[in-house]
Amino acid sequence: MVRDCLRAFTRDGMPEDVAREFFHRASVAALRRRPEGHRRPAGLEGIRRSLLEEGAYTKYRAFQAANRTRRAVRSTVRAGRRQLGTRVRDLQYRRALHRPVDPHLAVFAAYWNRGVACNPAAIAAKLAELAPHIHPVWVVTDRNAALLPPGTDHVVPGTRRYWEVLATAKYLVNNVNFPNAVVKRPGTVHVQTHHGTPLKRMGVDQLPFPAAAQGLDFEALLERVDKWDYSVSSNSHTTRMWERAYPSRYVSLDHGYPRNDVFYTAGAAEIRAVRERLGIAPGRRAVLYAPTHRDYEAGWTPRLDLAALSDRLGEDTVLLVRGHYFYDGAASPLTGLRRSGRVVDVSSYDPVEELCLAADVLVTDYSSIMFDYANLDRPIVIHADDWETYRTTRGVYFDLTAEAPGPVARTQEELTGILTTDAWRDENAAKARAVFRRRFCEYDDGRAAERVVRRVFLGQDEASLPPVLPVGERTPAPTPEEAA
Repeated sequence: MVRDCLRAFTRDGMPEDVAREFFHRASVAALRRRPEGHRRPAGLEGIRRSLLEEGAYTKYRAFQAANRTRRAVRSTVRAGRRQLGTRVRDLQYRRALHRPVDPHLAVFAAYWNRGVACNPAAIAAKLAELAPHIHPVWVVTDRNAALLPPGTDHVVPGTRRYWEVLATAKYLVNNVNFPNAVVKRPGTVHVQTHHGTPLKRMGVDQLPFPAAAQGLDFEALLERVDKWDYSVSSNSHTTRMWERAYPSRYVSLDHGYPRNDVFYTAGAAEIRAVRERLGIAPGRRAVLYAPTHRDYEAGWTPRLDLAALSDRLGEDTVLLVRGHYFYDGAASPLTGLRRSGRVVDVSSYDPVEELCLAADVLVTDYSSIMFDYANLDRPIVIHADDWETYRTTRGVYFDLTAEAPGPVARTQEELTGILTTDAWRDENAAKARAVFRRRFCEYDDGRAAERVVRRVFLGQDEASLPPVLPVGERTPAPTPEEAA
């Protein structure tokens, strides 16, 4: 009652007599509802309460106006400080741009500064081995800095050193784009590693799809793309799609995705160790469920009844569920399932490559994880219950349901039927996977990071790089069954 009267009383443009009436009602209600022995709070709230209980309309109005003025002044001061800080940082960056480019400095970032991950992480690791004279600095948010591996040199966005290293580093490596304000200096090398093989439309190809393109500044995007010197690709499909989605003069590095090297270099001991960390007992089947983000949904609601699926799969199956990183910080819809022991929320587990190594089978919808996982030559099942909606709202480069890496389920019942029979790993599934691997694992052979480092950081020509091993001649990491 008190709150409703005061909310009405504070409306702009209310006639004086009406305002007095609402204030009077609030005053009476405040006195009537005051508990016995109640003490007024200290500070401004105590003054406000006192004036209300006294029915001091004129004084309350004056107090209210003074508070508005005080808040406006504070807001103006804060805005002024922010503007001043921006001008100072801009001046510091401009000054740093006049310093010589440091040929031994490389800046790395991944997934909007989330940490050491993905293709940049694999490149940095190989850089330490082949070119230790180049010093890596990672850009990481203040929130994620505590999660970095010990000894990782890093900068937090917006700090003075952040702008200094961006201004003076010769090499800038990212799996997304650096901020628009970053200047492409002569003699510097920008490497765009990307973070997946495109099924969905990307870059300027999103223009006809408003749900996907909402909020995108395509002019600014193309200006960022013009700063790229190199674009890393894992297959010829990806190379073609990047060249049409991000048109510019960069050089495509058809060397494979460095993050996928581990799918050929990991051994049985590493796979056993990952499964032990995840609590997967020997002999149990691990199903990794990794759905993608939908542009037409505000948040993440699993499209499967995970509890029911887990029950149908039985005691011998562990369901590893990984939500898309776009939903970091949101309340997890998996909270109620975590105690079962058969549904494990691995949304925050990094690196994702370890989850792939631990899994016996991948279940996904339209996530690019399928292209990476295919390197392991393990079963993949597609759950495409909303394919028509996804294809229409986001746009796609090919019909996944017709060119899938394994069986396709359109309902949960179909998915359950596939996973509770041999359909997930039968001869038809193996044939579909073989075609998919030849097409999309074209350049991934375990030496992608080495090729990128030798080409970009050591300046070697293409002819001197390790040749890509044909798909049929590669040996993926052992399966969990083999590793056991």
